[in-house]
Amino acid sequence: MNRDQVERALKSKAGKTQQKAGKTASSSDQHAKGVAKQSEARMLKAFDDMKAALRNSRHS
Repeated sequence: MNRDQVERALKSKAGKTQQKAGKTASSSDQHAKGVAKQSEARMLKAFDDMKAALRNSRHS
């Protein structure tokens, strides 16, 4: 696992925690921020996966 992958995983976990905390505290703002963090982490992971697929296809 490289540094970017670790950062993405941590951001996703932080977003999930923030989302749950916002829901528990009835804070729609915190809930939305948590969802946004998770979405950003998923988008960046998809981008990383695409880069890896392109790298692998060039080597084949």
